[in-house]
Amino acid sequence: MEIKAFKAYRFNPDVVGDNGKCIAPPYDVISPAQQKKLYEQNPYNIIRIILGKTEPTDNDKKNQYSRAAEYLADWLNKKALKQDEKETIYAYVQNFEVAGKKYQRSGFIALGKLAQFGAGVRPHEKTLDGPKADRLKLLQATAAQFELVFMLYDDPQRQTDEIIEKATANKKSIIEFADDDGVKHSLYPIDSQEDTKSLVKLMAQKEVLIADGHHRYETAMNYYNLTKNPAAQWLMMAFVNVHNKGLVILPTHRLVGNLKNYDTDELIKKLPSNFKITEFEYKKSETKEKAKSLMMKRLGKAFEQGQNAFGIYDGKSFYFISLENKDALKSLPMSDASKSLDVVVLHKLILEGLLGIGDAQLAGETNIEYIKDVGIAADEAMAKVDSGEKQILFFMNPTKAEQVKQVAAANEKMPQKSTFFYPKIFSGLTINKL
Repeated sequence: MEIKAFKAYRFNPDVVGDNGKCIAPPYDVISPAQQKKLYEQNPYNIIRIILGKTEPTDNDKKNQYSRAAEYLADWLNKKALKQDEKETIYAYVQNFEVAGKKYQRSGFIALGKLAQFGAGVRPHEKTLDGPKADRLKLLQATAAQFELVFMLYDDPQRQTDEIIEKATANKKSIIEFADDDGVKHSLYPIDSQEDTKSLVKLMAQKEVLIADGHHRYETAMNYYNLTKNPAAQWLMMAFVNVHNKGLVILPTHRLVGNLKNYDTDELIKKLPSNFKITEFEYKKSETKEKAKSLMMKRLGKAFEQGQNAFGIYDGKSFYFISLENKDALKSLPMSDASKSLDVVVLHKLILEGLLGIGDAQLAGETNIEYIKDVGIAADEAMAKVDSGEKQILFFMNPTKAEQVKQVAAANEKMPQKSTFFYPKIFSGLTINKL
């Protein structure tokens, strides 16, 4: 991967106040309630550009994309966004906690040269046309990059991590803030010209894997092909070593609804053809949490043993189901690496095979809501089943980093939302004007 330093535009605290209040999560994980909160948090929050509000009077010429361009021009004019004087690679550190354990994930932000998939860059997830069309409209309106594509690379000797550690040791960050999940984000310039050259040289020998931001990467490719703007051949990316101790993948559960003539009892009756089922029934609310705990414990054990398994909640019971028929996916035209994935087993044998949720329904997002396992998200999903708003919840184990690498190496893509690298890489930390 060819990378280079750049003069980023960053929020100027002399104008915006606390520049940490101007940063936001990536657009595709922001709920309407969070969008409203970010709008109110600071008049310069990047939400106005990456996920602007729509208005009833919007048309082809006046819309959230045109307003994004107006905000960008206004903020540049007011010096709310100020360009760094020196071409820089930026160290990006996130400190966070999962299940009571503390982690630190560190990487760096630089421009990466766009390449076709298979020519130094590998994807691992399928993309949808809708999000790519949306991001292209924003890019065409603003001619700027506000969000980062999250890239993984393989550096077992951790030479790059040593450079990042050197840049962050006993130095004051140029931005620091904590998000709503308690994740602390810190940005540092890598000042040493020698270290910058070393990073460029080390990365030139490496292939990268898209961890998050597939839609943004493909959109950048489309934009460059349309404009032939030389500057657009470079994309703002965050790079993390796959051997970094803070690289954490969390599960993304599947919440199912809007199915006609759905019956959980009928589904459970059909499962034994391929799966072994254990039911954890509860009679009252006091024992519900215990039943859930028992199911989750079995799910965790299956993860440790490399067993394909899921949890199910239908509002009455919890179920632990594990794949027994190892030949169930034998006829599918895909590699063993893909067949080993829990998400493939679930999608092919249950969602598609038993519930009729195929590629068309997944693309239309009519029956599946993806629940990222953070905070009380799983409990909120269960409440939707309890109320009858949704019909069934499938609890997932996380995909392993090694599986992501194996599927990408086989030139295949996982189903959408197969991985949830936690925490998310935030938007607005650095901005690259084209």
